[in-house]
Amino acid sequence: MSKSIGRLEGKVALITGGGSGIGRSSALAFAREGAKVAIADLSPEAGEDTVKLIQQANGEAIFVKTNVANATEVRALIKKVVAVYGSIDCAFNNAGIEGNKSSAVACSEQNWERVIDVNLKGIWLCMKSQIPYMREQRGGSIVNMASVAGLRSGLPRLSIYTASKHGVVGLTKAAAVEYARAGIRINAICPGFIQTPMLERDEETFSQLKASIETLVPAGRLGTPEEVAEAVVWLSSDAASFVNGHAMVVDGGYTTR
Repeated sequence: MSKSIGRLEGKVALITGGGSGIGRSSALAFAREGAKVAIADLSPEAGEDTVKLIQQANGEAIFVKTNVANATEVRALIKKVVAVYGSIDCAFNNAGIEGNKSSAVACSEQNWERVIDVNLKGIWLCMKSQIPYMREQRGGSIVNMASVAGLRSGLPRLSIYTASKHGVVGLTKAAAVEYARAGIRINAICPGFIQTPMLERDEETFSQLKASIETLVPAGRLGTPEEVAEAVVWLSSDAASFVNGHAMVVDGGYTTR
């Protein structure tokens, strides 16, 4: 873990899907850089574990159980964070799912709705509640979780996931233009193959991926959640003050092929 330089000292950061993987690593990175952190997740156990890790490192954090696809719960989340900490300076809208693997034709309507609801609608609902508070405080930074699948196709049997992530990139760019004059920066992060619980759940695919990683990724390895977290923190900090509407790739060179 890199040494803190206090890039987010005194800031309040909200991370959805903060109970594991990239979300948890980002929450720890935000806290390490001086931010007070609000964790949202569907799993109370996972979310509270992240809070404990932050507190053990002498950071400050709270957990709010939230389904990002539910407008009422998202509004309650934002109100809770503002009530406890007084503002939301940084938001990392990270919660997402891969859904059931299938081709576009074989995908069920239920799977379509579930993936789009969480990955795309969920980010829209979060921004819909976050932006008004940021406008009132005259500034803020939002980072939305996209993927290299939001920039290109080709991932096998993940057409709906790919559609959702293309949507995230488009929504991010459109919103960035709309709210730039309000002092709100909105960017997307596009990870490649990162060793997370989501990737490891499908043991067969994960095994095949590890076997072919040197061919797929010029860096010759999987990325780590901590490496993505570093990019998220940078995008959220004043160091990225002139970066807006950008889809930042963290993929070891995968999309250059």
